[in-house]
Amino acid sequence: MTLTTSDTVRPPAVAGRFYSADPDRLRAETARLLDAVSVPDDEPLAPAYIVPHAGHRFSGAVAAEVYARLARHRDRVRRVVLVGPSHHHPLRGHAAAPYTAWETPLGLIETAPTGVVGSSLLPHAEEHSLEVQLPFLQVALGDGFAVTPVAVGMSQTPDTARVIGSLLAEAGEGTVLLCSTDLSHYHDLATAKRIDEGTAEAIRALRPREISTTHACGVFALRGTVAWADATGRRPRQLALGTSADVGGPSDRVVGYPAFAVERPRGL
Repeated sequence: MTLTTSDTVRPPAVAGRFYSADPDRLRAETARLLDAVSVPDDEPLAPAYIVPHAGHRFSGAVAAEVYARLARHRDRVRRVVLVGPSHHHPLRGHAAAPYTAWETPLGLIETAPTGVVGSSLLPHAEEHSLEVQLPFLQVALGDGFAVTPVAVGMSQTPDTARVIGSLLAEAGEGTVLLCSTDLSHYHDLATAKRIDEGTAEAIRALRPREISTTHACGVFALRGTVAWADATGRRPRQLALGTSADVGGPSDRVVGYPAFAVERPRGL
């Protein structure tokens, strides 16, 4: 893989660790994950989805539930707003990425700038939570889309919901929101399933205050997404709820993975 050297292009930080650095292998593995998902022919494109961000080996099958749906509507998606946590840099509030493009082993993705929040390098430079979504997007959508990546740090839920609404209004038609989060970390399998089902119920029931900061690493983006859904008449529909143990990870140190479509109820 030859990387672009530029201050305005964000090179991949976790290729070779969270997903394959070999472009042919990465494309083939990602396509296989998407092909394994069955999407109903009449399922509409949702305005937002919740998706996990672990290594593709662990959470890829759960994430594919979202990306197979985007692939079904690839001609309609021209912008993707990505919101997720900053694992490595303490952050208060919200920070867009100061790049004109992001690079993966599959090539460059254009960044669509935003005037909704300011930008900052540090929350994005080494962050994996948004980067791991990009190869999925490239395989699902092909060319011709742009991303607006926004890191969400410690924040009040109504503020994040307003930021999300403003980002989507700014981007206009053909935009999909992706909220990146994993769920509970490093419990035994039974405990992890109990905790994650409680978090999933809070998401389904539109109760963001019941999502604990210790039960989702993207909690502030997730709470904001759920609050935005509530304010705009959307409802989260669970697509999948999995764990690292499902794919061979240790059963005494489990990480949980969610996939939801945040959609307007049919008939409305």
